[in-house]
Amino acid sequence: MKDNYKLLVIMGSPHKGNTYRACEDLKELILREIPAEFEYLWLEDANLLPCKGCLVCFTHGEDKCPNQDDGPLIEKKICESDGVIFATPVYGMNVTGQMKIFIDRFSYIFHRPRFFDKKALLVTTAGVLGHKDVLKYLNTVAGIWGFEITGKVGLITPIPLPDHRKEENMRAISKAAGEFAGALKRRQRKSPKLSDIMVFHGQRAAFSQLMTESPADYKYWKEKGWLDKGVKYFVDLPINPLYHLIGVLIEWFARRKVRKDLVHKPG
Repeated sequence: MKDNYKLLVIMGSPHKGNTYRACEDLKELILREIPAEFEYLWLEDANLLPCKGCLVCFTHGEDKCPNQDDGPLIEKKICESDGVIFATPVYGMNVTGQMKIFIDRFSYIFHRPRFFDKKALLVTTAGVLGHKDVLKYLNTVAGIWGFEITGKVGLITPIPLPDHRKEENMRAISKAAGEFAGALKRRQRKSPKLSDIMVFHGQRAAFSQLMTESPADYKYWKEKGWLDKGVKYFVDLPINPLYHLIGVLIEWFARRKVRKDLVHKPG
């Protein structure tokens, strides 16, 4: 176990409400398990400009993004952390606008994942419903970005909050805190799931053929060695043989589809 873990809370709420209080409860329980330094990144206060959809980050790299904002600084904070807590209330059946701007701003990481040595905990609060959809969305985002998802907490927080609901929420928070702390102490990443393998091979099929259309993506994958023959996943981990076979088949079909689309592209 490390002497001190660096944990970053990416807060999608614009104020210190139910989601913040849930994170504070998590913080208290996690600190009982491991020594850690918590930092809150309030997206409400960050200088993050909305994505313009110009695709420059895909074709020429994120350093060419026309948005001159806190994006690079935020990515640096994530890179320096051991674990990240993604936290957002449910607004309009989805994440908050602040969280969506954050996710869109880092769209290039969907193409060029990088956080494979980081653990992630997903937290959301809702008055009645929507928490399951939000957790599913955050799971997809963090998973494709490379994080190992170690826990999810979806809390129902109506006003007023009944005692039985408060007890249920605390049990969920306690369970997630234990799982997150345990994963940080373990350090070694678990073997990827079938969905992870499918993402790897599907992306590999695409980016291996997009030298001209998406040179920044192609270069990144090439330099990482992910396009080399025999590579089974982003990182060297034991792979379920059946998952690998399914992934190879998906890659074969995806390669054919990409080639067909490139031949028949407009212009």
